[in-house]
Amino acid sequence: MVRAVLIGGAGRMGQALVRACIARSDIHITGAIGASGSAAIGRDLGELTGIAPLGIAVTDDLAAALPECDVALDFSHAGATAGSLAACVAAGKPLLIGTTGLTSAVRHDLERAARHIALLVAPNTSLGVTVLLELVRHAARVLPRQFDVEILESHHRNKKDAPSGTALALGHVVAETREQSLEEVGVRGRAGPEAPRAEGEIGFAVLRGGDVVGEHTVIFAGTGEQLTLTHRATDRAIFARGALDAAVWLARRPPGRYAMRDILL
Repeated sequence: MVRAVLIGGAGRMGQALVRACIARSDIHITGAIGASGSAAIGRDLGELTGIAPLGIAVTDDLAAALPECDVALDFSHAGATAGSLAACVAAGKPLLIGTTGLTSAVRHDLERAARHIALLVAPNTSLGVTVLLELVRHAARVLPRQFDVEILESHHRNKKDAPSGTALALGHVVAETREQSLEEVGVRGRAGPEAPRAEGEIGFAVLRGGDVVGEHTVIFAGTGEQLTLTHRATDRAIFARGALDAAVWLARRPPGRYAMRDILL
C-alpha cells in the first residue's frame, strides 16, 4: 500500500484524486495540503470532496506531512511548485507534478531535484494522452518536413494557462523530433490581413468555453492529405486514475527524471 500526500487536495483535481483513491487498494491518502489562508485549512478532506469524513484535515504544513508518506502529488498551482519541490527534496520523497504553467526558473530546478528524488512531471496524466504523445512523435519522425503541423486545444472557461501544458508538450515533441526549438518555431495564434504560414512553423489555436474537460488535436497537413490525431477527455476522473497509477509506480523508483511514457513503455 502506497501512502500519498495531496498538494492542492482541496482543488478540483485534488477532489477527483480523493474519489479515485477510495476505489483502490494499492494507494491511500495520508495527508492533504492547501494554500495558507485558504478556507479549506482545518476541514476534513472527505467532507470537502462531498463524501464521508476521512479523518484527514487539510493543512498548510507540507514538511510535517511528508514523513508519513511514500510519494507526493502536486496539483496545486504553478506559484507553489518551487516550495513543494524543495520540501520533497529535503524529505527525500518522490514527487509527481501535474501542475501546468511552470516558470523557467522552476523548470531549471527540476533537473537538480531529480538527482535526489524520483520526479515525474506530467502536464497531462491521462494514459490516452500519453499514447497520443507517442503517436505524434512517430508521425513527426516519419512524415516529410513538408507536412505542416497545427495544434488545437479546447478547455473549460476557467482554465488559466493558454496554450495548455498538454498542447505545449505536443509541440515540444514535434519540435524535438524535427530538431527544432519550439521557442523559435511556435506560433500562438495568427491575425491580420498578412499572416501567411512560414515554413517549419508549429501553430497553436486555443478555445475556451463551458465545461469542456479537455480536447487536443494535432494536424499534420500535407499536399492532398492530412493526418489528424485527437484525444478527447469527457471525464476528469481519467486524469486522477492516471495520476494514481503514476504515483504507485513512482513511489518505488530511484532518483531520476521520469515521464508518463515510462509507465507504459
